[in-house]
Amino acid sequence: MYQLFYYPRNASWAPHLMLSELNVDYELKLVDRKNDAQKDAQYLALNPTGRIPTLIHGEQTIFESAAIGLYLCEQHVNANLLPAMGNPLRVQCYQWLFYLTSTVQSELMVYFYPEKHTTDSTHSPAIVLAQEKLISEGLKLLDQQIANKRFLMGDHITICDYFLFMMCHWASDLKRPPISFTNLGRLMRELASRESFRQVCEVEGTSLTIYD
Repeated sequence: MYQLFYYPRNASWAPHLMLSELNVDYELKLVDRKNDAQKDAQYLALNPTGRIPTLIHGEQTIFESAAIGLYLCEQHVNANLLPAMGNPLRVQCYQWLFYLTSTVQSELMVYFYPEKHTTDSTHSPAIVLAQEKLISEGLKLLDQQIANKRFLMGDHITICDYFLFMMCHWASDLKRPPISFTNLGRLMRELASRESFRQVCEVEGTSLTIYD
């Protein structure tokens, strides 16, 4: 059985969605960020970064959301959440996965926590404005990438789509939210309609009404 250490709508969200989609046995372990539980000694023994998520599977302990996602893909090859070895789409899948987690997610974190990126709090509003522009450029690129495609990589859902959904939902309060883009909006609505997504969001207390 898998154990996922999570917090609602945190970076654990995409792995949680994947576990639900895979229909495997898993147990959720809440890490209460409000009380800085991710910084206590017991959790740090599992994940020395002091961040969420962490996955335990047998003797394996894995942190970093994308690494957990890839591990799940490799454990459940028949689900085809990662294109097979030798398939050119596999490289493209890696490319977009790391674009989402290394570029888009990083830009979002600066947007949400500008005070962590300056020693002068008066700079925070300017940082937010600059980040919103960068994030919008990323969303435009993603919107173009999925034109004439059902999912990010084509006709079949992959690991990328779970991370895309997580990033785009996080960005819902932007002046131009992802759902307002033609292709991103279509894909977000389709993903939000999947039973696995609805089950996870019910557990995590996340409303999907914006996609109805």
